[in-house]
Amino acid sequence: MSSITGRLIKGSMWLSLSRAIVNGLATLSTFVLAWYLSPADFGLVALATTMLLIVTTVTELSLTQALIRHEAPTESHFSAAWTLNATRGLILCLFFAACAWPASVVYEDPRLFGVMVALGFSVLLGSMTNPRLIMLQRKLIFWQEFVLSVSQKFVGVVVAVAIAIIFHSYWALVVGTLVSQATYLVTSYLVVPFRPRIVFKHMREFFSFSAWLTAGQIVNTLNWRFDHLLIGKVLGNAQLGYYTFGSNLARLPTREATAPLTQTIYPSFATIRDDPGRLAAAYQRVQALVAAIALPAGIGVAVIADPLVRLTLGEKWAPAIFIIQSLASVYALQTLGSLVQPLGMAKGKTRLLFVRDTQMLFVRVPIIFGALMLYGLEGVIYSRVFTGLLGALVNMVLVKHFIGVTVLEQLAANGRALASIAIMAAGVLFASTWLPAANDSVGLAWQLAILVPLGAVLYCGSSFGLWLSMKRPDGPEREILNILGKILSKVRHG
Repeated sequence: MSSITGRLIKGSMWLSLSRAIVNGLATLSTFVLAWYLSPADFGLVALATTMLLIVTTVTELSLTQALIRHEAPTESHFSAAWTLNATRGLILCLFFAACAWPASVVYEDPRLFGVMVALGFSVLLGSMTNPRLIMLQRKLIFWQEFVLSVSQKFVGVVVAVAIAIIFHSYWALVVGTLVSQATYLVTSYLVVPFRPRIVFKHMREFFSFSAWLTAGQIVNTLNWRFDHLLIGKVLGNAQLGYYTFGSNLARLPTREATAPLTQTIYPSFATIRDDPGRLAAAYQRVQALVAAIALPAGIGVAVIADPLVRLTLGEKWAPAIFIIQSLASVYALQTLGSLVQPLGMAKGKTRLLFVRDTQMLFVRVPIIFGALMLYGLEGVIYSRVFTGLLGALVNMVLVKHFIGVTVLEQLAANGRALASIAIMAAGVLFASTWLPAANDSVGLAWQLAILVPLGAVLYCGSSFGLWLSMKRPDGPEREILNILGKILSKVRHG
């Protein structure tokens, strides 16, 4: 366990650095694009992107996960994976282009045609990525991921921002995506040399692992994306723009705060899948650490969303504040059971993951559809909160089935983090009521300058205070101290 933990920490350090840079670039581009583009522009591209995600997920082969789990993949396996992906990408590119005109008629927006054709080409680019990159994840080596992620994001952001500033056009979002895919494709072969061959072998090996996982991905994508199609048709592109932009910003803090660690989890779980005791202990440790980071990141953004959005994006994006406040909190709380996906994949329980996704689809669709038709966009947000919390509970029940850790034991492992986040949220909200109302950038900046440090002090102080009062039990606090100690040691001897 110690060697895996050490590699996890080293990998997380590389990913932390890459995510810090990528996150900074993403945040910069998001705010710049929001200033120069309209909510309707974001809604238009989000509509095309949603349709593309559904189409790509329906045909997803999950070859990356299959290669990670394979005992000893050969060059033939990698060429077969490349061949399957490239063939799929070409077919999808042509199919999506063929669907572009009918979609533009249905949604009564001729601009959708060009956007869909361009995004279809991005699928072809992405499908030809070097499959040997997966060996780096198998070995828990992640410095190459730093090169890939940073170069891809940097080039894409520069191009998207330049187009937005010069032309004020939604094509900034589309061309930025194309350039990012092309950059990642080229860089993947520079980082890990590989000359693919056209090979149609190992189909049964790939499909035996991927079948249920692919089916689950289809259902899961429909589960989380059908609402975009409904909102775009019923409420229009502007409302869809607020919804998509707010949802993306709400997801950003939780995703970016935990990505360096969660990206290493599946290959790590896969290496100890045959040792139930170690796997259960590893899950509890990693999940508690992820939640301890995600909860303050997500809920912290929720409680400061109002001054943050008004300061950085302006009043035209004010309708997105409620969306960010609601969904950022839910995304953070969902980390209490979100690691069930890599856990189930590591144990080969992909059929049960599919059953879970199907059950949640039949729960979410009628609830969200009914809320949309009765209460509009606000109803969708409330229904997302309810179904999101329900989904977290279902995931925790599934974890119990996989490794025998009860829901109460899972909650207990996160008890201090949950108590600390409640103290933080209450303290920040109480302080905000005492601050003078701000209508200009200076006043909003002062509010953030007070509330952000206050939230950090309340969360960290209460977390470590509770930990010390409980006589320093095992948990995320000890893990964080150990990680900081290793980092400081490497810096001193670096």
